[in-house]
Amino acid sequence: MWAVALGVLGAIVGSFLATIAIRWPQERSVVHGRSACDGCGRTLSAAELVPLLSWAAARGRCRACGARIDALHPAIEAGCAAVGVAAGLAAPGPAALAGAGLGWLLLVLAVMDARDFWLPDPLVAALALVAAAGAWVAPPDMTERAIGGVGGFALLWLIAAAYRRLRGREGLGGGDPKLFGAIGLALGWRMLPAVLLVAGLAGLGWVAVQRVRGRALAADDALPLGTLLAIAAYPAWLLMIGMRP
Repeated sequence: MWAVALGVLGAIVGSFLATIAIRWPQERSVVHGRSACDGCGRTLSAAELVPLLSWAAARGRCRACGARIDALHPAIEAGCAAVGVAAGLAAPGPAALAGAGLGWLLLVLAVMDARDFWLPDPLVAALALVAAAGAWVAPPDMTERAIGGVGGFALLWLIAAAYRRLRGREGLGGGDPKLFGAIGLALGWRMLPAVLLVAGLAGLGWVAVQRVRGRALAADDALPLGTLLAIAAYPAWLLMIGMRP
């Protein structure tokens, strides 16, 4: 029942998070005004706001003007539903809810960094709060989490500072150390090397795919490190919870 409930809740939460991911980078309000079509501005009815089902029924287009609905809406809704189900299967009760909240925030941060190379401080702060609160309902303890938070932030901050000093330009975004610190608060310091390794391997895999496709990559091409870290962090949480005694 936890898996089903968190799956449904995830789809609902995902609807709001999709709005954040689309509107916030465009400097549009995400809390004021009713939901409206991005094409014609028509206010959407309640029946048109049911996560996943409304998009499928409308075949991905506004019923009034025919404008295509951003596919990010159903993608994030489905992703958040999957995160909720996974959390409910991995852990019972409050621990599942804490894990789902962690996964939902990691998902929207991953999307925003991939699309806009932006990790908004308020969302990273929310992730850190959810991660710290998780110490009350699931391992590891707060001491290990605090070491992970400080160590994760310090590691990437020092790497960024060293790169900037040696190369004379930015190598990491300012949000990456903060995100890694929040991930450290969620997982504790012991899991951080694995998360960083998996994120690095995922980045190398992406570069390899681009080379196979014939796209030349320059030395200053940017990769969304925050996206890679977020993708690696949630499976690490599932593994950690699954291994607990």
